[in-house]
Amino acid sequence: MTAEESELRELRASVREFLEAKSPEEAVRKLMESEPRFDLDVWAQAADQLRLPGLVIPEEYGGDGFGPVELGVVMEEMGRALLCSPFFATVVLAAQALLASGDSEACARHLPGIASGRTTATLAVAEDGGSWDPALISARAVPGGDGGWRLSGRKSFVIDGTTADLILVVARTVAGPSFFAVDRTAPGVAAVAMETLDATRAMARLTFDSVAATPVGAEGAGGRIMAKVLDVASVGLAAEQAGGARRCLEMSADYARTRYQFGRPIGSFQAVKHKCADMLVQVELAEASAREAARLAEEGAADFPVASAVAHACCSRAYMVAAMENIQVHGGIGFTWEHPAHLYFRRAKSSQLLFGGPAVYHERLLDRLGI
Repeated sequence: MTAEESELRELRASVREFLEAKSPEEAVRKLMESEPRFDLDVWAQAADQLRLPGLVIPEEYGGDGFGPVELGVVMEEMGRALLCSPFFATVVLAAQALLASGDSEACARHLPGIASGRTTATLAVAEDGGSWDPALISARAVPGGDGGWRLSGRKSFVIDGTTADLILVVARTVAGPSFFAVDRTAPGVAAVAMETLDATRAMARLTFDSVAATPVGAEGAGGRIMAKVLDVASVGLAAEQAGGARRCLEMSADYARTRYQFGRPIGSFQAVKHKCADMLVQVELAEASAREAARLAEEGAADFPVASAVAHACCSRAYMVAAMENIQVHGGIGFTWEHPAHLYFRRAKSSQLLFGGPAVYHERLLDRLGI
């Protein structure tokens, strides 16, 4: 085992131990019905003890400067535990958007707070149609009389939109789609929680009424920035999906070994064996594609965008298959509200649809392939 592999194993063990203690099923169910939909103390501990918010933020901005491979390990464990936290919105979406913008002033202003865990953030792109395509954005930003910018419009499906301190909004200007930073408490910002399939990932509908906004990156560069963000975020999401799929497989295998019917474990029946075997194939493929994409991102490889799109497609399918088969293996109890299988199914479905759904991410794969 190389030193790098040993470090990744230690990171995984530390994060898993922390999440097993802080995100058991009881805690997840409690947070699903609370506001905010994450535990402030657990988030503070993740920042102070494990320094997770600053994991992939460059050292010059107060982070630890690790890369996509380490992020993938953390995301797999968070997906496995169904952790309710602002990590995905803050670190995988907002922080990566700031870095992709190339705006050193904006990075210096916002990233240190994110790295310390004191600032949570999110990315507001999709509108009522749910599309993450910058070309379909209707929210607008115009220069204000005070020399600043004023942003108006509505955004939907904004992850942690009711609690994030910083909102990065994609809005249209005369130069094209552009990024803007908005304070959630600024006058003219209204946030309403949305009721969605997956209650473990809070989403909100935001309305901006001539809100003061600060440009991030070059005006009109929103399309280019979003392409970079989606490539990185898709790998992070793929790792989370792979972690959830692995947990579904573990739940099914454990149940098949311990549930007896007709005097024998149900895992001895061929139909159940086939289901578990099919799940294993999907999970192994998901982990391999997510980890390979993270490795290529780390190396800055030219074919990373293709690998990212492949990982997103593979992991979305694998998680759905694993989540559905997990319910089937558990039989009647798997369909009940009291059993955690449905929580993973809901996360699997919502993750599959997060960036637009199968039709969109397959189209993105073709685009990355140049077809």
